[in-house]
Amino acid sequence: LFASAPFTMLGLHLLLLVIISAVLLGYFLTKKDPPNFPPGPPPLPFLGNIFNIEAKQPHLYLTKLADVYGNVFCIRLGRHKTVFVSGWKMVKQAIVTQADIFVDRPYSPMVNRIYSGNSGLFFSNGRVWRRQRRFAMTMLRTFGPNCSEQSIYEESRHLLEAMEKKTGELFDPAPLLLNAVANIICQIVFGRRFDYSDHDFQSMLQSLTEMAYLEGSVWALLYDSFPSLMKYLPGPHNRIFANSKSLEGFITREVEDHKLDLDLDNPHDYIDTFLIEMNVCHRKSSEQGFEETNLVHCCLDLFLAGSETTSKALQWGLIYLIMNPEIQVRVQAEIDRVIGRSRLPSMADRSNMPYTDAVIHEIQRMGNIVPLNGLRMATRDTTLGGYFIPKGTSVMPNLTSVLFDKTEWETPHTFNPGHFLDAEGKFVKREAFLPFSAGKRACLGEGLARMELFLFFVSLLQKFSFSTKDATQLSTEGITGATRAPHPFKIYAVARSTL
Repeated sequence: LFASAPFTMLGLHLLLLVIISAVLLGYFLTKKDPPNFPPGPPPLPFLGNIFNIEAKQPHLYLTKLADVYGNVFCIRLGRHKTVFVSGWKMVKQAIVTQADIFVDRPYSPMVNRIYSGNSGLFFSNGRVWRRQRRFAMTMLRTFGPNCSEQSIYEESRHLLEAMEKKTGELFDPAPLLLNAVANIICQIVFGRRFDYSDHDFQSMLQSLTEMAYLEGSVWALLYDSFPSLMKYLPGPHNRIFANSKSLEGFITREVEDHKLDLDLDNPHDYIDTFLIEMNVCHRKSSEQGFEETNLVHCCLDLFLAGSETTSKALQWGLIYLIMNPEIQVRVQAEIDRVIGRSRLPSMADRSNMPYTDAVIHEIQRMGNIVPLNGLRMATRDTTLGGYFIPKGTSVMPNLTSVLFDKTEWETPHTFNPGHFLDAEGKFVKREAFLPFSAGKRACLGEGLARMELFLFFVSLLQKFSFSTKDATQLSTEGITGATRAPHPFKIYAVARSTL
């Protein structure tokens, strides 16, 4: 019996060797790229390039890779391949010239767990996505721009009053800016605003902020790359799902309240209009996508996109103006000349304020609020930059590489409002200005976001001058998630009437 033990162990070792060899062979066979597929850094078996990616600033690492492999290259996360597209010309070719090919979203285990399939505004595909996007854009037009502009006027007053109470003290402006911006979305979606001290409102905003960060973090990449493993492991990725459930609960309570006093002939907001359309579709047994679960997911998407991005842009605006006080003074001089200090600004003022408009655009460019655009998927075989992109390939446009493209911007890494001004000081549009992306998946709330940025920004600079204890301590590095946020900072807001 004991004499046979060595042979048993030898057989076991041989069996393990065969199994490992088969697994490795299977891996390398499935890993094999088609001819003329984009190049990229060599991956580790099973893990891919997950350890290559710089966790804190992945967009910068990916932008540098373009210098090595060209503007179309491949990164592997686990066994999943993603083609990254860099530079204005190549990104334009992908999302504008070939918009119909790169319109769909690829499958994501994380997104599927949150949205339970083809749901929401930003991660859905096909007829559901087209119908919901068209519906949301119609609602934004219905409840704006006039209604939205009036809402921003009113919210500006609340923001300015809250900031005035901070006069003389060093304070963090981020919560106040998020309160104001989120309340505009609340008025469009819920038909009402919240007091800044409302506990449920603040809880919702905390969940939004954390979810927006984690969805763009390395933890989300790990979950999408290894879902079978990650769903059983502890870690920050679990907060993504906890926050989504909390937000869904908040929105669901609002939906239930809307059902109680729904006026079919007089909708007041996005939820009312969706519920009415849902009833119509239910009677006709048509239009997949108009279900209550999808209403909740669409509202979640509107808040994630509409609150986080604009509030972050305003935060970056304060940082760049404090770091460049001469630009702050020049903006205020234009505000005083065009608007004065006795009335709030209106969108009609923007065409008469080219320098302020240029500063706002440069804040968005340098702030780089959404460094990496949402994943796209090739709906059929195509080519990019001479490389073959098979149907089903995930493609990621790198917006950082566009906003800092040295072939498009005179001083790409310097805060320079002159990028948007001609020799006569008139505002000029730049093709490579893509903070809202482009093509068929471009930000559907771009018009509202531009309005909020202009009116809030000008209102703040009309009323206050901003400074800090030591401007050299302000950082422009940022914290990167789904959006790019400034590191925490504190400022002084001094009423201009006292200067």
